[in-house]
Amino acid sequence: MHYLPPSPFPASWHRRVVCAALLSLASMGAAHAAQSELAHITVQTSGTTASWSSADAVVEAVRDTVVAAQVPGAVVQLLVQAGDKVQAGQELVRLDAQAAQQNAQASAAQVEAARSQAQLAEKELARQRQLAAKQYISQAGLERAQAQLDAAQAQVRALQAQAGAASAQSGFYVVRAPFAGIVSDVPVSLGDMAGPGRPLVRLYDPRQWRITATAPQAWGQQLPAGSSAQLEIPALGPERLTISAAALQRLPRVDALSHTVQWRTTLPQGLEGLAPGMFARLWLPAAGTSTALASVPHSAVVRRAEMTGVYVLNEQGQPRLRQVRLGRVLPATPGQAPQVEILSGLRNGERVATDPQAAAQVR
Repeated sequence: MHYLPPSPFPASWHRRVVCAALLSLASMGAAHAAQSELAHITVQTSGTTASWSSADAVVEAVRDTVVAAQVPGAVVQLLVQAGDKVQAGQELVRLDAQAAQQNAQASAAQVEAARSQAQLAEKELARQRQLAAKQYISQAGLERAQAQLDAAQAQVRALQAQAGAASAQSGFYVVRAPFAGIVSDVPVSLGDMAGPGRPLVRLYDPRQWRITATAPQAWGQQLPAGSSAQLEIPALGPERLTISAAALQRLPRVDALSHTVQWRTTLPQGLEGLAPGMFARLWLPAAGTSTALASVPHSAVVRRAEMTGVYVLNEQGQPRLRQVRLGRVLPATPGQAPQVEILSGLRNGERVATDPQAAAQVR
C-alpha cells in the first residue's frame, strides 16, 4: 500500500474546486452546444455573372420650378404652404400692389383725356372740310386740322399702350402656379420684401420622375451590347428596377473640379412614395469582367449603419461578422426564402449563419 500524505487543504476547499471545474465544463459544453445549434448554409458558387459598378443618384421631378417675383413689393398674402396641391393658374402669393394700381388708374385717366382731345380734333376737321367746300378757308387750314386729328389719335394709342403696360405690371403682384403640382417649399413669410428673382414658392409635378447619378468620367462609356442597367431606391424596398441602357442619357459635360459626369434616366410611371431629393443608386455592368455568383438568404444579412455583412462560421463553429458587398435581390421561388447576391466578401464552401440574431449572442 502507498501512503498518501494528508492534504494541507480542508475537504470543503476540494469540494469547491470540483464544483467549479464541473460548472466550467458544463458552460463549455453549453457554449459548444449553442454553436453547434446555429443554423447555417454552405456558400456554393453557381456560375458567373457580370460585375456591376454603382453610382449614387438622387430622385428628381422632371418639372421642378422655383416661382419668383418679377416686381418689388411686400408679401401681404401667403395662400399656400408646403405640401399643398395646386392647380395651374392658382394664386400662390400676393404682393403689395397699391402703387401699381394707382399708376394703372392714372394711365387709364390719361387715355380718357386723350380720347376727348381726339374727338374735338375730329369735329374740328369736319367743320374745316365744310368751310373748305365753300372756299371760306385755304387748303393749308384744312391740312392743319387733319394733322391735329392725326396727332390726337396717335396720342391716344400711345397712352393706351402705357395703360396696358401699367395694368400688366399690376398683375405681376399676384403670383400664380405655372402648372398643377405640389408645393415643396415656401421660403418667405408675411411682411418679407420680395424683389425680382427672389424665390417665393417651389413647386414640382409628381406625375413624372427621373434620377440623376454622379459617376467618374470613365465610368460606363462602353456598355456591353444589349445590356441593361439597374436602379435601386432603398426607400421603396430592396428590389431593383431594370432599365434599358438605351434609356440612359450621359450628359455631355464633365465637372472640372471632381472630374465626374452625370447620368440621367426617367422612372417608370406608377411608382408611389417618391419625393424630390430621395437617395437612389444606379448600377451598370462592367464590360468584359465577371465574378463568381454566390447567394445567401436575405434574412442572413446584417445592416449596421454604413456596414453590410453576414456571420461566417470559422473552423471551430464560432460566428464572426464579415463585411460583404451585396448585389441584386433574386426573385423568390416557391418554398425558398428570398435570396440576395453576394458580389464580394465570401468564398466557396464557407458557412454562413442564417439567424444573425442568434449568432450575435454567441461568445
